[in-house]
Amino acid sequence: MPDQTHANLPLDFEHLSLDLAQHVDAQLELIAPDSKNRPLYREMMLTVLRMAHDDFDRWNAKITLQAIRELEQSFRVLEQFKSRRKITVFGSARTPMEDPLYALAREVGAALARADMMVITGGGAGIMAAAHEGAGLEHSLGFNITLPFEQRANPTILGSSHLLAFHFFFTRKLFFIKEAAGLVMCPGGFGTLDEVLEVLTLIQTGKTPLVPVVLLDIPGGTFWQSALDFIQAQLQANHYILPNDLKLMRLVHSAEEAVAQIDQFYNNFHSTRWLNKIFAIRMKRPVSALALKHIQHEFADICLSDSFHQQLDDEPAFEHLTRLSFAFSGRNQGRLRELVDFINLPQNWADAGGMIQKKSLEPLSR
Repeated sequence: MPDQTHANLPLDFEHLSLDLAQHVDAQLELIAPDSKNRPLYREMMLTVLRMAHDDFDRWNAKITLQAIRELEQSFRVLEQFKSRRKITVFGSARTPMEDPLYALAREVGAALARADMMVITGGGAGIMAAAHEGAGLEHSLGFNITLPFEQRANPTILGSSHLLAFHFFFTRKLFFIKEAAGLVMCPGGFGTLDEVLEVLTLIQTGKTPLVPVVLLDIPGGTFWQSALDFIQAQLQANHYILPNDLKLMRLVHSAEEAVAQIDQFYNNFHSTRWLNKIFAIRMKRPVSALALKHIQHEFADICLSDSFHQQLDDEPAFEHLTRLSFAFSGRNQGRLRELVDFINLPQNWADAGGMIQKKSLEPLSR
């Protein structure tokens, strides 16, 4: 984001801000001379200086300070786990140990750990404690919230460096989503439903990248099925959501199914990113010419113009991946999930002789 001068600042501060900008640049040159993020740090520092100049309210300053501290500390702690795939597990803190859901959450934690994935929870009791118990400390991360009741860290992560404490719900929620390569949702109360609906809203609106969302219940359980029935009968039937929005989640009834859903999602899919107005899906393998032709025809509704292009990624860190690029409308994330499901099918991959070169494949006409 470019630096923007506050429109209401007095003229003398506008002149002063030029000197301040030079001082900020000088400090950044000392602290981070080789950082590609220096323009971002510059804007952060100038924003704080503008806030100090306005000095509207002490409470505003305290909120900003607390949020920045929590973000910086969390970034620092989580850097050591950057290379590991993490799955966020949500569920009730009030689920007792004798409840079948507790045993199922423990099985999910163990299954994710066996698949070399870390388990993120709120770090508390109930479902959170069960998932960490199954995963073990080495495969667990806890994002605890400071509350006067209920939210005490569970024994698996209590006192360890794998536990982060948050004052604000909004910073905690950020990391639940930011760090997650997938989410497993177990039954729970208001807090669980809040997290589930927020996750779905963020994915539906494209504000967070597409990841697998798994609704987990015991065999014969009706918690999530009843919720899906309500969504279909009230939200979908009244056109409050798109029919394909239901594709953003999967209902399963075992730990093995939950992990299989996550594994399947990453069978060929790697990640996504926007390149100006072009949307790119990074894939571990290119799709075949026949599959690309199918994509061109069957998914034309989410491509605004031109066509789907397939080429090797040109970023050094991802040059071993293939990029499927198109002008995505951004409107129907459920259809995007269907496209990801399609490229994840082995029968749609190019064989060894069909590997693409650095030059982009010619786009197929519609």
